Amino acid sequence: MTSGGDAADPDRSWWKESVVYQIYPRSFNDFDGDGIGDLRGITQKADYLDELGIDVVWLCPVYDSPQEDNGYDIRDYRAIDPEFGTMADWEALRDALHDRDVRLVMDLVVNHTSAEHEWFRRSRREEAGYEDYYHWVEGSPDEPPNNWESFFGGSAWSYDETRGAWYLHLFHGNQPDLNWRNPRVRESVTELIRWWLDKDVDGFRMDALNLLS
Repeated sequence: MTSGGDAADPDRSWWKESVVYQIYPRSFNDFDGDGIGDLRGITQKADYLDELGIDVVWLCPVYDSPQEDNGYDIRDYRAIDPEFGTMADWEALRDALHDRDVRLVMDLVVNHTSAEHEWFRRSRREEAGYEDYYHWVEGSPDEPPNNWESFFGGSAWSYDETRGAWYLHLFHGNQPDLNWRNPRVRESVTELIRWWLDKDVDGFRMDALNLLS
């Protein structure tokens, strides 16, 4: 998913022939010397990235996360994980890349969230409007709803004592799958995408998009 203006604008298809450089922030460049790569470390290497002749930086997740799956378990889509820096650090990186005519694309995970996300906390308590944000199935705590398996091994279902029901997670047990049949989920995701586009991100690499259901 990319930004790019009017549908008739040929620049909208820039992604088709761009040279893309993927960055896993944790191991790229450590600015503050704490042993963890960070956003300021990437900004520090902006000239290096430009000299490579790339068109796009694809940034792996830097959102706030408990980091149980390398940041693909997002706790807050609108916040930066403190391990990597601050929103001001992200904005400085964006500006440094744009000043060098390099676009910034971010990984975005919308098949699932962290179990620590506000949406899931509300859903497990069956708060109004959030009851069906995720896939819930009632039943005995001793037997999952079916034999589906997680990509990480074991059952794709976990029993939640708070709600007294099973929730689906095709990945880690702390990555509950969003219910894309719920219009409110689609609206919430659309809002967060617009929020980032308003911050001048150039696009998204949509993780696990084939699993949305």
